[in-house]
Amino acid sequence: MNAADLRGKRVLVTGAGTGIGRGMALAFARAGAAVAVHYSHSAAGAEGVVQEIVVGGGTAAAFQADFAEVAPLPRLAAAAVAFLGGLDVLVNNAGVTMNRPLEKVTAEQFDQLYHVNVRAPFFLTQALLPELVKSRGGVINISSIHAYEGYTEHSVYAGTRGAIVAFTRQLAIELAPRGVRVNAIAPGAVPVPNHFKSQPGIDVDQAIADCGAGIPCGFAGTPDDIANVALFLASDAARYIVGQTLIVDGGTTSWMPFGEQFKQPMTAQFGQGYVPGL
Repeated sequence: MNAADLRGKRVLVTGAGTGIGRGMALAFARAGAAVAVHYSHSAAGAEGVVQEIVVGGGTAAAFQADFAEVAPLPRLAAAAVAFLGGLDVLVNNAGVTMNRPLEKVTAEQFDQLYHVNVRAPFFLTQALLPELVKSRGGVINISSIHAYEGYTEHSVYAGTRGAIVAFTRQLAIELAPRGVRVNAIAPGAVPVPNHFKSQPGIDVDQAIADCGAGIPCGFAGTPDDIANVALFLASDAARYIVGQTLIVDGGTTSWMPFGEQFKQPMTAQFGQGYVPGL
């Protein structure tokens, strides 16, 4: 189903040990690209992705870096470039989410989200810029529909996603004259295993079905739905798309959800295992 032919392309996908990042790494490999698979905590997941790609005849390797710090970013950039022999596409996917009432957010939690979700993609892109200019490559940033619509207890996370939209637009204008295309994707609901960590015993299939029932298209998205858009943006078919954030949400941001759900506190807790104090 992948229209893009990316044979010979060299791609780094961050946060590729699980969820949307995993789906994108596998999709790029299926399209013929060599893939550097970054992970922060999901070592087993990243190695599983690499194994799946290699068994399928592709080229991939896993690279660890903690995005809460700046120092690992140049090292990750250098290691990925050394493995790939250059770089054509950077996918800034790695990120952490958290829901927390405004009055309960700590400075440490705030910093964790902004460091991982905003600072890390900024400085990783900076570190890889010489290679992207050399290859006349592209950057694909992953944002979220939280950048466009409000949701209970997401003040910190939504701010980071909005920052990525603005960063994408600005960076695209700065780098377009140097041959580097920058765009972003804002996914809607894409249920992945991490979403259910705080809800042991939940019927995952039913939860996904319930989620989809509230989306105009009638179903929740999958990592492949986002990956297919990433492949398009990385291909020459998207050469005239610059500085845009493509919303991929099954129609979620197009409807008017009149109701009082926003008055109710959330029952799930996102961010466990990634954000301190949860």
